[in-house]
Amino acid sequence: MASRLEIIAKQRGMGSHLSPTETTCYLTADMFYLEVLLLPGGEVEDVKLAQHGEAPVSSESLLQLLKSKKFEEFSVKLKGLSSLYNIPGDNETKIKVYTALQFLGKDLQKISHLPRALREYNLQVDMILNGRIGYLLAGSEGIPMTIQYYISPSDILLMSDSERCSVGQLALVTVGPTDCTHKLQMASVIPQPPQLDAQGLPLFSPLCEVLSGMMPACFQLKLQPPLPMLSSFVEKLSQITDVAIADTDLQWAPFPQLMMTLRENGGDKTWDGQDAHFLVPLPGREMHSYVLPGAAWEEAALRGALVSTIPFTHPAHVPALLELLRHQCAINTLLASCITSHRPSPGPVCDLYCEVLPESGSSLSVTFHLSDSDSLSVLLVNVADSQKLTCSLFAVRSEDQSMDEYVSRVLKRCMSIPVTMRALNRRLSKRTCGEPLPACSSTVSTADGSPASPPLPMSCEADSQKRDCPGLESIGIPTTPSTAAMFSQDAMGPDATPMEAESAFCLSVTEVNTNPTVNPYPSASVCVYSHWMHNNHLPEFI
Repeated sequence: MASRLEIIAKQRGMGSHLSPTETTCYLTADMFYLEVLLLPGGEVEDVKLAQHGEAPVSSESLLQLLKSKKFEEFSVKLKGLSSLYNIPGDNETKIKVYTALQFLGKDLQKISHLPRALREYNLQVDMILNGRIGYLLAGSEGIPMTIQYYISPSDILLMSDSERCSVGQLALVTVGPTDCTHKLQMASVIPQPPQLDAQGLPLFSPLCEVLSGMMPACFQLKLQPPLPMLSSFVEKLSQITDVAIADTDLQWAPFPQLMMTLRENGGDKTWDGQDAHFLVPLPGREMHSYVLPGAAWEEAALRGALVSTIPFTHPAHVPALLELLRHQCAINTLLASCITSHRPSPGPVCDLYCEVLPESGSSLSVTFHLSDSDSLSVLLVNVADSQKLTCSLFAVRSEDQSMDEYVSRVLKRCMSIPVTMRALNRRLSKRTCGEPLPACSSTVSTADGSPASPPLPMSCEADSQKRDCPGLESIGIPTTPSTAAMFSQDAMGPDATPMEAESAFCLSVTEVNTNPTVNPYPSASVCVYSHWMHNNHLPEFI
């Protein structure tokens, strides 16, 4: 065992030596060391990790790796530990940088513990979506402090409680080298007791008033997975931190291409400038068609890049950065709901044909055709931030403000354009047939009395026989458990209990759009569906 440990240490650029009694093998680096306690027969008794300035602490995970003779995984763990101190310079510089990172972590923990009102039933989900620092996981054994800052409704529906720390969007809090020096804290910048501003954030002490130092490094949020971000959002990151993201680290591309690239088992991963056409299967043999016109998404202002690392220099930057990242995640989630691996093929006839157009960096429109009208309708979706999503419907003989409120609630709850369009289409059909519509104002109250997201009205329900998507195979779409689970929000009735509301992940709907809006589409014409004209799809819905 000792000889094997020496080989691993040499591979990782570490030193190694045995104690005089040959009962302990030491693996040493500049900023940490390991004590591997050996039994007379060569078996491992214990593994202790000592990071800079800290006493050795037994590590159960490292011990189990060596006992199981998983030497490759053990070596990867050592690499992770070394990466925490990947700063050029002498030991004194590395110690300063490590000290700055430690105080940053302590200040982030202080911010996360500040009191605030809960918005969701599940505490962890509430911390992820609404916490000033997200859901914070302390670093250990080579894994940096981790922030879980966004999770989509579909992620929550398809995961167990034990998986909630590993899904969604994560950010590792680390440090990295820079070409120029930055002033970093060497002590806490949150005075005790903390004083809060109007937003509930602490008032920070200026760096000139606390111990700090100039270092050839800065703090970093390493995003896992990398996040597709629009160019305007990337600029806002630099405005928050005053540290520019190197343009050489960014590869700009049309935004739908980035979304398709990241999609697991997605279809084409290249964007040829042509219209992208996707089929979205829904429960009850329902099929939607979504087209993203190439010309509209090719505009320079709508290009984006995969962002993997965000540099910053102060703990005050983190809450603002997370809010911006959540905003981008909300936009990405909506757009991703229209992108699938299913492409048009001869045979399937869709129940609804939609065209998704960008209106700005934070809004988009969905143009579609109502079965009872000869004209086109437009649903305008505005994402002011991750918690403020509003919809405005522009359709013939549709001036009911409650419809905008209803659609906004549905969208905010499911974060899916196809599910929202399905609910809207059903509600409009009921109105046309003269059936009574469910009230839009039913809500579920949280423990503190504030309204939480209401269950979807009955017009959005799917019969229990339809939840498994029967018949999709007959039109060439394979049925999987996740297909039905993705849209299981529709199975919620108006009498949903708080526990059911939590399982379906109802977001807060305290703010909805109730203001009249000037119709920006007074003469929407069939010309926006030119690709359907060429493919002879138009007669199918006119």
